[in-house]
Amino acid sequence: MTFENVTVDSPVPAPGALLLVGIPGSGKSTVAAALAARFERSAHIEVDHLQELIVQGCHWPTPDGDPEADRQILLRARNGCLLADSFVAAGFLPVLDDVVVRRSHLDFYRAHVTAGPLHVVVLAPGPDKAWERNNARHKKLTTNWAFLDEAMREELTGEGVWIDNADQTVEETVDAVLAATGLRRSPRS
Repeated sequence: MTFENVTVDSPVPAPGALLLVGIPGSGKSTVAAALAARFERSAHIEVDHLQELIVQGCHWPTPDGDPEADRQILLRARNGCLLADSFVAAGFLPVLDDVVVRRSHLDFYRAHVTAGPLHVVVLAPGPDKAWERNNARHKKLTTNWAFLDEAMREELTGEGVWIDNADQTVEETVDAVLAATGLRRSPRS
């Protein structure tokens, strides 16, 4: 088989990209995967996984602050945006999920997703529910990041669509995201 006449981009690009943000334990990855499954053509970009591609020299964020970790947060966000733009051009709706609690971080996403509108949804179940979820899942965190909820509410209030998913099932949260963003799910759902 030859690939000389094959094109990657679709004649009909996706209707933009969706960014699910919130603190650890807010349900971003679970909801993003379920949301992407509702579309005929979609991709789930779990931004944490992009940082896991770093074999040597990885610096994960810490509550103490680390300039190299901050740089790598933006590196993984930039790579997520590049992937999102590529998927949009190919006709796949990208659903990104990342811990975003600072306006400057959100502004970075907005500046670097260029292939279509970026729909921003903040999952905000509250710090207690997020910590409870963290303790009930297989990838348990050793740091309680609940304090990020206050920073997120302070810096991101008024940005995107906010959904309190503390008492919602995953499917109810997906339905709320679809209703709030106006994105249409595929007919097979």
